[in-house]
Amino acid sequence: MLEIKDLHTYYGNIHALKGISLQVEQGEVVSLIGSNGAGKTTTLRTIQGLIRPREGKIMFEGGLLNTLSAQAIVRLGISQSPEGRLIFPRMTVQENLEMGAFSRNDTLGIKSDTERVLNLFPRLRERLNQKGGTMSGGEQQMLAIGRAMMSRPRLLLLDEPSMGLAPILVTQIFSIIREINEQGTTVLLVEQNARMALTVANRGYVLQTGEIVLAGTAKDLQTNETVRKAYLGES
Repeated sequence: MLEIKDLHTYYGNIHALKGISLQVEQGEVVSLIGSNGAGKTTTLRTIQGLIRPREGKIMFEGGLLNTLSAQAIVRLGISQSPEGRLIFPRMTVQENLEMGAFSRNDTLGIKSDTERVLNLFPRLRERLNQKGGTMSGGEQQMLAIGRAMMSRPRLLLLDEPSMGLAPILVTQIFSIIREINEQGTTVLLVEQNARMALTVANRGYVLQTGEIVLAGTAKDLQTNETVRKAYLGES
């Protein structure tokens, strides 16, 4: 579904991604793990068309994404729930969800997908008319994922969905990620909580200072000594 080949991305003169290659098959959950500053968010932003790569290719379902605008990429079927949530704080929950469907004009489909999101996140149903900025961090994370789902993506990019959440909410969010995948959406997950990320993933990549240093099945990465010491907090 998604194939990245020898991708190089820069911020000015800073070489953020140094020739990474990865792939995501349809129906998978693939986790991209690594420490702060490793290039995880840059990878998602480059896929989404928010940053242009200088070299390499990003292919989605056989088509090249490199020169497409972010909104064109959303229309192709890729949507992102960004790091820090970035909901519209002065808009209601309902309005935030409607913004997620900006690229669509199928009224009945939008209504059906709104219902799907509210079934995934019952808390949002209770707060439809509440302004997003007045909700808790966990509720805002639910809204950010729900908003991304409103474009009906075939590939969902999730950037640090557990950041700043209490452990009980982290478990809940990852349970919902698994459910979204089981309903047919492919997921590329960026996450510092490597233990939880590898629990829901089929496969994973380890990113370190802009380079992929390890790749394998989630099970293999969970038992890899380097991963266990560096990312799972084991000695």
